[in-house]
Amino acid sequence: MKASTARYGTAMVGSLIFIFFCIAAENFLSVMNILTVLKQISVLTILAIGFSFALTTSELDLSFANVCSLSMVVTGGLIYNNYPVLLAVFCGIATGTLAGLLNGIIVTRFKVPSLIATLGVSSMANGAAFWVTEGVAYVGRWPKPFLFLGRGKVLGIPMLALWMLALALISLFVMKKTRLGIHMIFTGEADEASRLSGIPVKRIKVIGLTLSGFCAGLAAVLLTSSLSSASPTGGADFMLTTMAAVLLGMTMIEPGRPNIAGSFIGALIIGILSNGLVLMGAPYYAQDIILGVIIIGSVGFSASSVAKAAFSI
Repeated sequence: MKASTARYGTAMVGSLIFIFFCIAAENFLSVMNILTVLKQISVLTILAIGFSFALTTSELDLSFANVCSLSMVVTGGLIYNNYPVLLAVFCGIATGTLAGLLNGIIVTRFKVPSLIATLGVSSMANGAAFWVTEGVAYVGRWPKPFLFLGRGKVLGIPMLALWMLALALISLFVMKKTRLGIHMIFTGEADEASRLSGIPVKRIKVIGLTLSGFCAGLAAVLLTSSLSSASPTGGADFMLTTMAAVLLGMTMIEPGRPNIAGSFIGALIIGILSNGLVLMGAPYYAQDIILGVIIIGSVGFSASSVAKAAFSI
């Protein structure tokens, strides 16, 4: 009974929240609103999956929000200046991926704790984003193929939701069914024992941080397409909510361990809370207060894992 509560307790609380809003919030259960919730949490979930990859290898990536912003202005700048859509998408994702790779090299090659390394890269990304844009957002009438990535629909389902679900399924497969995923889990659980057993621990940590950067780049492309704009602070608002989703996910499914399914459910719970409170007319600051409670509670549960990731070398 206790094991079941530990694994699924948070998910059950999320279900109760869902039921509450079904009763208390008008139109909450409508198909259009459910699709809206999935669309709203898509970028959050993609960033949470990336953060989970890094945290699984016992590394903490605090650069993803600013890396996302930098990738947004790279993508938006190219689109704004009439470069091909494919080039803009590639460069946006590549920017995030290279930033993640840089994080990995600093952590493994120079033995800088990931808390410090990723904060440094975050500052660099923030400065570069303002340097590229001179503090002005890119806004314009952009090509329809690019806008379809973030605004289009397939059979009535938003493209953002489809991207999110596709990445979640692929990531879940990688973590559960491939050697890479198993090595990432083993590395995060016991890196020295993993090294002695022949797992290339440093390479695995680099891959985890690089995947976090890749997800930041992908999220940036989709967010730029969805908003039809790109600003040097476009990804900043996702910092706390992403961490909250992942840490909340660590309280369920696989308690104490970052996991893709938990991160998705964590993002969904945050999305349901935000959407339900808006429909009920709650003041905007109520969301921030509840988010703060979620962060404190989830960090309290998974503090040892977060501390290990932050300061491990």
